[in-house]
Amino acid sequence: MGAVITIYIDADACPVRDETFKVAERHDVPVFVVANSFIRVPRHPLFKSQIVSDSFDAADDWIAERASPQSVVITSDILLAGRCIEAGATCIAPNGKPWTNDNIGSAIATRAIMADLRAGAEQPNLGGPPPFSARDRSMFLQSLHEAIVTLKRR
Repeated sequence: MGAVITIYIDADACPVRDETFKVAERHDVPVFVVANSFIRVPRHPLFKSQIVSDSFDAADDWIAERASPQSVVITSDILLAGRCIEAGATCIAPNGKPWTNDNIGSAIATRAIMADLRAGAEQPNLGGPPPFSARDRSMFLQSLHEAIVTLKRR
């Protein structure tokens, strides 16, 4: 029997925790909800809350150290996704977009460019991501289900 599939949620501001619990329960997959403060997790033997220190990137470090080819990492943090992809993990953004070797490099580069633009005092407000939608939630549910099915087949 292979290694146990595990889901790690980068929980700060994650809008799809409840959806993750539903899919994980259906597939009998453990979930770690990782944050630097208390986040309510349903009482279920598969679901664990992992509180880390409030030091910079503590939650990211905790997840990245455990990421493996049998992991699904849910995060909107591009740099964390990059670290987890390097470890062989499957990474999914809360809108259902998979982070992959094919798209993570350009996402990291775009992030750096946007940070530089925001740092310029004379630049106008560049806005943020679009609002989270019902379609995003649906895409996430589908992506997570497909990721788990794929890992189970390995």
